[in-house]
Amino acid sequence: MSDAEWPPAYLEWTGTRREDEPSQPSGLMDLLAVAAVLLDAEGRIVLWSPQAEALYGYTAKEALGQYAARLLVHDEHLEWVIKKFAEVMETGQSWGGTFPIRCKDGSTRPVELRNMRLLDDHGEFYALGLGTDSPTLHTLERDVALSTRLISQSPIGIAILDTDLRYVAVNAALERMHGIPAKEHLGRHYREIMEETKFEVPEAAMRQVLHTGIPLVDQSTLVGRTPADPEHIHAWSISLYRLEDTQGHVLGVADLVVDVTDRYQAATAATETRRRLALIADGSVRIGTTLDVEQTAQELADVTVPEFADVVAVDVLDSVIDEHRPATTGGPTLFRALAVKAAYSTDALQAADPPGRIASYDADRLATRCVRTGRPILVPHADGNDLTRIARDDQAATLLARAGVHSYMAVPLTARGTILGFYGLTRARDPRPFDEDDLAIATELASRAAVCIDNARTHQSVRNAAETLQRSLLPKHPPDLPGLRVASRYLPAQAAYEIGGDWYDVLPLDGDKTALVVGDVMGSGIDAAATMGRLRTATAAFAGLDLGPARVLEQLNAITSGLDPYIATCLYAAYDPHNATCQIANAGHLPPVLVHSGSHPRLLDLPTGTPLGAGNLPFDTTTLPLAPGDQLVLYTDGLVETRHHSIDERLDTLLHLLDSPDHSLEATCDRLLHDLRQPDERDDVALLIARAHPWTPDQQRRRS
Repeated sequence: MSDAEWPPAYLEWTGTRREDEPSQPSGLMDLLAVAAVLLDAEGRIVLWSPQAEALYGYTAKEALGQYAARLLVHDEHLEWVIKKFAEVMETGQSWGGTFPIRCKDGSTRPVELRNMRLLDDHGEFYALGLGTDSPTLHTLERDVALSTRLISQSPIGIAILDTDLRYVAVNAALERMHGIPAKEHLGRHYREIMEETKFEVPEAAMRQVLHTGIPLVDQSTLVGRTPADPEHIHAWSISLYRLEDTQGHVLGVADLVVDVTDRYQAATAATETRRRLALIADGSVRIGTTLDVEQTAQELADVTVPEFADVVAVDVLDSVIDEHRPATTGGPTLFRALAVKAAYSTDALQAADPPGRIASYDADRLATRCVRTGRPILVPHADGNDLTRIARDDQAATLLARAGVHSYMAVPLTARGTILGFYGLTRARDPRPFDEDDLAIATELASRAAVCIDNARTHQSVRNAAETLQRSLLPKHPPDLPGLRVASRYLPAQAAYEIGGDWYDVLPLDGDKTALVVGDVMGSGIDAAATMGRLRTATAAFAGLDLGPARVLEQLNAITSGLDPYIATCLYAAYDPHNATCQIANAGHLPPVLVHSGSHPRLLDLPTGTPLGAGNLPFDTTTLPLAPGDQLVLYTDGLVETRHHSIDERLDTLLHLLDSPDHSLEATCDRLLHDLRQPDERDDVALLIARAHPWTPDQQRRRS
């Protein structure tokens, strides 16, 4: 490469320049202050530089024409100097070394000298003596030697770049880091070597340092691969500072690169550990908040997407949900999808089974192998064959490949020694492959979720049995009631809670009377439902004895007292169409609502009485008119009690909703449940509405 091809700053560094470029004074020469003295063949001084005056103390006027040896040399060295001068002039061999010079003030100064013979165009010989302060020179030599060794032997990568950011020097450490020979750096721009887009950041930092002179220390950490080690990720910390000569001229920028891969990996590992611990902690809080199988599975999916996986599916064996379906031991396995979630829109989501669907997986599929062996499966790098075994069929495998799925885990959902299903996780957009640590985290989350799913499954089974019992015990309305039309509803608690012991009954009595009953056994589950059935049976038996409402409740109270620890509330009303009256007795139950035609609904002010099984106090019977068109609304506390409103506020809402009596009874029931019942309520509701209508003895005779 010719000088013309080098950038000006590089030529400045190397001491060369193009002919059309102005030179800059050398800071190094100024620092050394080299003195020049020219002697004729006799040893007299014929030229005296300003640097000589500064070094030796004599002015040019004082020095010119003097014999140099007599002027600058002590007497004890005079003979040796004259002899050495003669040798140089005779042989032309130069001499150099450190020599004590006598200065004008009489002091002695060690001077590094170089003496050489010169020949002019007339054939005359002269002697040129160059000298500089010896301590200054030795200090500079030491600094240069130390700097050279520091740079060449330093484990820190060091590069010197000129003001155009072209490499001027590169040490061995940086050469090894880059995997590019030092000579291939020289003269090339920084971005020609560091081509990736990420290196725009340090390039901009270099220009900033050149402009401001403010160094940047450990300000940027870059992560990537180099030709020196393309298989592994490395991290480098970069520091920059501006280089100037002694006169303040900007020479370029120094780039110090430290390989901090170990530190980066340790920090990354610590961050990953914290992330995983946070994931487990999050899972312990968010998984299992309800006793609902599908909700628990969805909570597991929500915890792991997108922090841990791109797509997650939670499937259980169909035999686990459907107890009547036997588990398969060979051939395809039936799974029922409970939850699926993706971090973004992806074909991999289409490859998963939507919640509620039952899918068959062949024996060679990883899901089948996972549940049959009870062992987790890790596929760090999934290829086409792996995707075929991950997907339920070839079409799903194509979707997984199109989505870019590259890593997969299948973890069994095991609770109390029973395998319930599996938990599948995939990564596509996330470039990290799953590893053994990830598998341990997924196994921990799956273990917790499996116990919660099993609890929910057991609860659901018991709840279904209780609800079946409860509904089997609830009555059908008699087809024809004298002077009454009735409508009723029973609504069990939300699936996450056990059903209670709420009930209602409509009982035909002698003398064309009708008994209307609503009650609530305190507690929940099968025991509460069974107790409710016993009370309902007893109520029907006592009502058939033509006992008044208070007497019926007294008998029920005696029975309930023997059912410790159960107690119950009950409202018993007997309607007589002959005189259009209704007798009511209350055992600790909420007051019924009376809706008179043409009047606003009101809560009946009845003697409340004690709940059944809570004491032996007498009950009172209240008689009130119930004319045609009037309605009596009986209900359990699940209709009006909530955790967020006072009971008075809810009863006012009930009265407001009933202030439109023109609706049909069925429509009124639906309206009350829709407006008053919250979707997450944990209590049952029993609702019974009766409306009186005109009735005559002729109707009685026709009925007979």
